[in-house]
Amino acid sequence: MAKKAKEAQAIATIPQKGYLMLQGHDFNETIAEEMDGLNAFFERIKMPSGDTTVFQIPSEDPDEPELAKEFSAVILYHHPIRAYFKTKYTGATTPPDCGSLDAVEGYGNPGGICEHCIYNAFGTGENNSKACKERRRLYLLREGELFPIMISLPTGSLKEFSRYLMRCLTKGCKSNAVVTRFSLAKATNKGGIAYAKAVFRMERKLTDDEMALIARMSDQIKEISQKVGFEEADTTDAESSSSAPTASVEPVNHIDTTEVFHQSA
Repeated sequence: MAKKAKEAQAIATIPQKGYLMLQGHDFNETIAEEMDGLNAFFERIKMPSGDTTVFQIPSEDPDEPELAKEFSAVILYHHPIRAYFKTKYTGATTPPDCGSLDAVEGYGNPGGICEHCIYNAFGTGENNSKACKERRRLYLLREGELFPIMISLPTGSLKEFSRYLMRCLTKGCKSNAVVTRFSLAKATNKGGIAYAKAVFRMERKLTDDEMALIARMSDQIKEISQKVGFEEADTTDAESSSSAPTASVEPVNHIDTTEVFHQSA
């Protein structure tokens, strides 16, 4: 018995790697304590403009992001967002006239239920597109890290993402139960504009121990996701024939640590 106890103690003291680093880590409590009175926010992995096939991944130097053709992460949570602008980009920093963080109800002008909105119809935007752009916001956790990062998938990547989710479901997995490999491929829209779309493949399934830890963080991220506002990465449209407006809607990717992280502490 004494020998088994020593072996168990020795195993417990071995530094955990990968997603097992989450053992003993509470995302909400850590942020509430460390960022009290400050703006907590999610770093962004940026999709490329044009048909360049490299991601911009945040690094220790914010002015020099890491350039990568691919990367791997667990998709903790994902949800649709929408943004509508009345006028084209003029170089000014302006918020969307109407935005939605669930693609169900828009706030602003015209506002209301997205399904019935006149701008949620093909032909209202350029190249027979929709004037109100739909994107998919993904919260990601890379192996060996404790804080999620985000990526905002543009309209041209949503079909590939839908296909990937169906492939995962066919294998009995949800998106937060696997490690996903993200890469980019060149594509061309109906107007002949070249752009880069995201491509996804399953790298591996999580172990039972990893899944238990990831599931907890997924629940926490889902709880706060509707409190993270728009920023430029949510509105630029690489597959459009012209640049979309740069958006900066308050709160700009910031999280009120008192309101959000203390809720479940």
